[in-house]
Amino acid sequence: MLEAVLWRLAGSGPLAAVVDFLNAGGPVLLLVGAAGLILWVLILERWFYLRFVFPRMEQHVLAEWRRRSNRRSWSARRVREAMIRRVHAKLSSTLPLIQTLIAACPLLGLLGTVTGMIAVFDVVALVGTGDAEAMAAGVSRATIPTMAGMVVGISGLFPLYRFSARVRQATDRIADRLDTRGTA
Repeated sequence: MLEAVLWRLAGSGPLAAVVDFLNAGGPVLLLVGAAGLILWVLILERWFYLRFVFPRMEQHVLAEWRRRSNRRSWSARRVREAMIRRVHAKLSSTLPLIQTLIAACPLLGLLGTVTGMIAVFDVVALVGTGDAEAMAAGVSRATIPTMAGMVVGISGLFPLYRFSARVRQATDRIADRLDTRGTA
């Protein structure tokens, strides 16, 4: 049913090639595509947060710290640590989910390999090894999701690395700027 809807939407333009690719990869390729879409939505959200939202939050945290009259006592140091932890938690809130999706995409691709090979074995069991065209559909269902899972997973590694480095730098910068010098 999904295939019929996609064909009606695709027509004969460039979208038809995408529909052919999705059909050749099988249903597991749709799972890889959905995981990739979620992954990149999360990556874009984290980029937007670090670029536009965090600078305002950083200024708010610094202003909140500067308003404190006591910055040297034991309780002030605990408040400072709590503020740093809160900033770090907000900066890295979606990074574990991004890491999970990066790891899951190649595994979904391997699921496609297994289902594609099962299709090849079904063809071999029914018609033997003489029908190469029938076996080719199963082979494409085995290789395309694997390739797509690897591409999606690898494409998320660089942004994840950059975000992790940026979170460490921003947390260290906040910790440095929340000085404990001041009134007792």
